[in-house]
Amino acid sequence: MAFELPPLPFAKDALESRGMSAETLDYHYGKHHQAYVNNLNGLVEGTENEQKSLEELIKEAPTHEGLFNNAAQVWNHTFFWNCLSPTGGGAPSGELAEKLSSAFGSVDDFRAEFTEAAKTQFGSGWAWLAHDGSGLKVMKTLNADNPINHEAKPLLTLDVWEHAYYIDFRNARPGFIDNFFDQLVNWDHVEQNLNEV
Repeated sequence: MAFELPPLPFAKDALESRGMSAETLDYHYGKHHQAYVNNLNGLVEGTENEQKSLEELIKEAPTHEGLFNNAAQVWNHTFFWNCLSPTGGGAPSGELAEKLSSAFGSVDDFRAEFTEAAKTQFGSGWAWLAHDGSGLKVMKTLNADNPINHEAKPLLTLDVWEHAYYIDFRNARPGFIDNFFDQLVNWDHVEQNLNEV
């Protein structure tokens, strides 16, 4: 069973007015994400891993080696696209806002902690909101690593590899992070994930 590049949950140009260009998606989704899918298929073809899910590969493969890196990056990117919405951004409301406030002090405090994690991830990686079984946590991971590899459930992520933002924001990662919260974050997706905990 070959892995496939899943369709984007929005049109490629749907985020243009919200700070993420179709050109970014051409490269990030069409080239980078596709390359991880292709690489993963090459690594599992004809092996015992061919029938395993991405989650199984992430949990079983040696961390930071080829099989893990490509499986995790296919999973991470698929999850990331669903964290974005053409009608996203702004502050969460209702039960989600209450849970974030309970865990972090306020929604603004959550945003500040998540922003700091995203800004200070040295080199390539990801910032996450996750549930580790005891509660909500902000995490940051290096390269392809993700919360699944640490027995936690991902709820929200932001890709801070340079290819995620360089076309639209050049080297201004903080501007990319602010734009994510102001214009793109899909709180409905976060709430749905949290309801599955």
